[in-house]
Amino acid sequence: SKSPSPRQNVPVRYFIMKSKNLQNIEISQQKGIWSTMPSNEQKLNGAFWKSSTVYLVFSVQGSGHFQGFARMCSSIGCEKSQDWGSAGFGGVFKVEWIRKESIPFQFACHLLNPWNDNKKVQ
Repeated sequence: SKSPSPRQNVPVRYFIMKSKNLQNIEISQQKGIWSTMPSNEQKLNGAFWKSSTVYLVFSVQGSGHFQGFARMCSSIGCEKSQDWGSAGFGGVFKVEWIRKESIPFQFACHLLNPWNDNKKVQ
């Protein structure tokens, strides 16, 4: 029999990342980086250090779709990127895009978030 993985009991975490525009998603897909608002950094860094894997599911606000998902590959640093201009973003971190595809929210309507009053995931 196989030995259990040492990180077997460490949870996988998932976050919905909302973007104001599709251009930010395209930059992320091309460069393998992302930046979020400073108010999100502590929660994401905590998940990165305490979880086996952190998946980020991306959606452009108002699009009614998910644009794909990526794995968080580094913690969020202090370095900022000029790729997003000066829109109040925090530090940059690496992501590995796993799926780049527009998926309507209706395909995920059966998914409910127990940490958000069982609201639909979108």
